[in-house]
Amino acid sequence: MRVSISWLKELVDFDLSPEGLAEALTMAGFEVEEIEERRTWADGVVVGRVLERQPHPNAEKLSLCTVDIGTATPSTIVCGAANVCADIYVPVATVGTYLPKVDLKIKPRQLRGVPSEGMICSLAELGLAKDSEGIHIFQQEALTPGQDARPLLGLDDSILDLTSTANRADALSMVGIAREVAAITGNPLKLPPSQSLAGIAQSSPVAIELTDAKACPIYIGTVMEQIQIGPSPDWLKQRLAAAGTRSISNVVDITNYVLLEWGQPLHAFDLDQLQAAAGAPLTVGVRLAQSAEKLCTLDGQDRQLTPQTLLITANDRPVALAGVMGGEETEVHDQTQTVFLEAAYFDAAAIRRSARSQGLRTEASARYERGVNPAELTLACDRALQLLQELAGATIVGQAEDRTEVGRITPTRTLDLRLSRVNQILGPTVESNAAGTAALDRDTVEALLTKLGCETKPVGSAAATVWQVTVPPYRYRDLEREIDLIEEIARLYGYDRFANTLPAQTARGFLSPEAALSQQLRAAFRGAGLTEVLHYSLTKPAEGDQRETQVVLANPLFAEYSALRSDLLSGLIDAYQYNLEQGNGPLNAFEIGHVFSMAEGELVETEKVAGIVGGDSRRGRWVSGAQPLTWYEAKGLLEEVCDRLNLTVDYRPDSAVPRLHPGRTAGLWVRGRLRLGTFGQLHPELRQQRGLPDEIYLFELDWSVLKTCCLAQYSGQMVRFQPYSPYPAADRDLAFFAPVEIAVADLQKLMLKTGGKLLETVTLFDQYRGQNVPESQRSLAFRLVYRSPDRTLTDSDIEPVHQKIRAALEKAYPVSLRS
Repeated sequence: MRVSISWLKELVDFDLSPEGLAEALTMAGFEVEEIEERRTWADGVVVGRVLERQPHPNAEKLSLCTVDIGTATPSTIVCGAANVCADIYVPVATVGTYLPKVDLKIKPRQLRGVPSEGMICSLAELGLAKDSEGIHIFQQEALTPGQDARPLLGLDDSILDLTSTANRADALSMVGIAREVAAITGNPLKLPPSQSLAGIAQSSPVAIELTDAKACPIYIGTVMEQIQIGPSPDWLKQRLAAAGTRSISNVVDITNYVLLEWGQPLHAFDLDQLQAAAGAPLTVGVRLAQSAEKLCTLDGQDRQLTPQTLLITANDRPVALAGVMGGEETEVHDQTQTVFLEAAYFDAAAIRRSARSQGLRTEASARYERGVNPAELTLACDRALQLLQELAGATIVGQAEDRTEVGRITPTRTLDLRLSRVNQILGPTVESNAAGTAALDRDTVEALLTKLGCETKPVGSAAATVWQVTVPPYRYRDLEREIDLIEEIARLYGYDRFANTLPAQTARGFLSPEAALSQQLRAAFRGAGLTEVLHYSLTKPAEGDQRETQVVLANPLFAEYSALRSDLLSGLIDAYQYNLEQGNGPLNAFEIGHVFSMAEGELVETEKVAGIVGGDSRRGRWVSGAQPLTWYEAKGLLEEVCDRLNLTVDYRPDSAVPRLHPGRTAGLWVRGRLRLGTFGQLHPELRQQRGLPDEIYLFELDWSVLKTCCLAQYSGQMVRFQPYSPYPAADRDLAFFAPVEIAVADLQKLMLKTGGKLLETVTLFDQYRGQNVPESQRSLAFRLVYRSPDRTLTDSDIEPVHQKIRAALEKAYPVSLRS
């Protein structure tokens, strides 16, 4: 919000410089992004009176002006504006003046052979307008040539560009900032003059009807006649310009002025247009829109309304977006004579949903979204009516008001505050004489709370001071707990006035088991040669059956990002294709992220681990011969990661994933009953569509299962070191015919279990199907490695175990041993 220092000084007295005020507000929790010194825009610009205007002898579009600028001799100034004439008062930039907005320094010079001493300025040259058709002409009376022009232009001011936190809705108004400055300085607050209009006739030609008690608890509508539409006075235009608001007409400017002053949005309807659009008698209401309804707003946009859009209606016909923007059909224009002024309190959540449904954010909606003060609604309305009477000649005909049960209740809150808790949280303060430290006392806390507008009532004994603190209505949405009051005390007292203290007890920080596992997993993938990638959770909508379970946004910013991703593989495939197209070669990558889906109407969010590997990493290098990654090599990369996590995984045939090769896909299982995920080769059809190489392999793991399996084995246990055996190993080969449907993993598991401690590893080194092999069977050859940690094994040690394994295989499976 842009805060005018001169306007602020009318609401609270202070002698701080703009820099000092910015520092004080910053220490109080506000961010001052910029100090705009408007005095420098026209330093050296004075009031001049044009005594005589003559045509330029050498140029048709130039004028030769004699101007009195308060010096002994009038100045001769060449001017190119069409509206210059004799006997007018104008702003004149004297010789030596620098105009920063147009980066121009005024020097004596010759213009078409005629000397010119100075420049008659337009508002654009002074930084007060983007474009100007001619020079500015002062309308004020009793001006003195040579006087400083800045007070007449509103440039004797400084502007603070101030940002408040989202919880400080009261800070989006000049009165709110004035309250803050009054609390900082201790000076009294001077609220804007407001004439009580309690005697307004309650009989109004317009009726009010509220049907949604939560969305709009209070609505005040005032009918005025004999409105004289015209330009606003200079002081009003200048204050709006300082706040960054364009002047339109006196009626519209007054509603914007009260918005800036009190933080209460108002809206003025042309009553004649309102009745012409809806008919008479007229009833104004507030309701949610229907899907088929449309409305053309003040910005000229035809808007398709949604059930989340809150509307102002006239006889149930939409005429405005409630709390956001008015309708073009009922706007105030140059011929307006009767006005219906709206002053309402809308629910913050309702306006937030409504504005987002239209992709629209205005000054009004920004304040309603944070929450306006319903207790000051009538005060702001009376202030606007007073200005309309003074500046637009309005005659008030009547006023109608409707309040629901919620609107009749003034929001109040009483909190208990303990002095002991204040000092426990904030600690000791640093005394001004640096003689030592002391805690905040009772009187200081009460004084600070009073500055905030709170009412304090001590309860209990003086030794254990406790207050019942009543929060003012304008801080109702902000001060909700005891800790909020403690924060306000620290903020006003000054954070720098508290002593530096360290915690009495400290402890080393540590990672949670889940975070440590995540780091270990990432390190394992990097060690296997994979690069971590990140993708947006938002993606484009899916097609076909997947769309039914995909989470689609109701109001997306872009069509390409209008749904939440349901898997990680799509993003990895896109990244792989993009890298190839950019000439970067194949991409071996992994990603850890959240995926989303809909199940029985409920949003389900899970975390997945996925990766993609494949292609020939040596392509384009000096080595010759393509060596693409095989299925077993890709499987080995994943097994390497699992080994680093001490996780044993079984691979079982699977064909449930459509984008993976039906004959080269395996389900990953842990302990035979927990499904960890899927690993497989990219489906040939998808590969051809994308123009990708054959050797691309993908995997997707369930993080919750991975976490359960990895953390369970370390629960309450220390990792024990197991030394390597210094004794040599002895190996034996075992070959047999086995049915194709028997998994190699099951055979290996049985052999390891039967072999006991002596059997170190079981490795498949040969597989053959063809001549001399029975139909529907295959020849498998395993190498079994035996080793003891304390001795060299002999044949007498190995042979009984080896025969036991042979017997176990023949008993468990229909195999035919060959060796």
